[in-house]
Amino acid sequence: MQHRTLGSQGLRVSALGLGIMGMSMAYGASNKDESIATVRRAHEVGIDFFDTAELYGAGTGSNEILLGEAVKDFRDEVVLATKFGFDMTAQPLGSAFDSRPENIRKVAENSLRHLRSDHIDLFYQHISDPTVPVEEVAGVVGDLITEGKVRYFGLSNVGPRYIRRAHAVTPVSALQYEYSVFEREVEEKILPVLRELGIGLVPYSPLGRGFLTGQAKPAGEYPADDMRSWDERWQGDNYTYNLHATAQLKDLADARGITIAQLALAWLLAQGEDVAPIPGTRSTKRLEENAHAIDVQLSAADLARITEILPHGSAGSRYPATALPSFTTD
Repeated sequence: MQHRTLGSQGLRVSALGLGIMGMSMAYGASNKDESIATVRRAHEVGIDFFDTAELYGAGTGSNEILLGEAVKDFRDEVVLATKFGFDMTAQPLGSAFDSRPENIRKVAENSLRHLRSDHIDLFYQHISDPTVPVEEVAGVVGDLITEGKVRYFGLSNVGPRYIRRAHAVTPVSALQYEYSVFEREVEEKILPVLRELGIGLVPYSPLGRGFLTGQAKPAGEYPADDMRSWDERWQGDNYTYNLHATAQLKDLADARGITIAQLALAWLLAQGEDVAPIPGTRSTKRLEENAHAIDVQLSAADLARITEILPHGSAGSRYPATALPSFTTD
């Protein structure tokens, strides 16, 4: 497994990480034993970058606890990333934000306990809080770094001006943002700023929330607790367009003797040495398949064909207009 450096502070991670969210939420029922086996298999194949969050445990810490249990025998060999920024008492879950200094410290202590660790490798602000200046957020995380409880500072789902303000207080090592051949918003305004400041990019949902695995079904065929049941990209004409594009990507992947998921991950890896995607899966088989994307070298013709198929990404917004209103591209 190749490794990459995220940020000027020297955070080294495997070029492909593993997103843990789906082992607890958003994609229907899961199996704890299978999830733990997948994390441990990831370590065996050289993946050392694991991503979780307070939010993913629905207020119980269950996603962090699962990850902590899975890596307990090799904790010092891996990079654990988690996130703060939500008011976990608000209903519905995820509808209110809380990046007050006292809450950041409380989340950090909870996460340390859940992860069975004396430090958090990468501590992200999950989403901006309009009631707390980013300078205050960055200052608190900087204090946690000084205290040895956190090693690196990250941001998620924010734009250029916000990134600059945070970075001026405490150096930001990584921005987590949705990025794939389906979702290209980050390219125009955000990625240039990351490269100017020396900040790495960690794409989440790099397989288009599963659409780019070739297993997509219409929204109505997913259970209510699966986010694809309401994602606009699985609806109506959007679904038809995206399915057609995926079929063309599959033709290209077949010609290369690889899977569509490997094609999509190889495309992301080709976007720069400062990009480290975190595809999520509960399956050891799928994990092993994804890991082989690191060996795929796409030609200039391959990259041009992908752009021709999806010049601007998928049809449909990644979140409804009413969801997560504090997402900002400022």
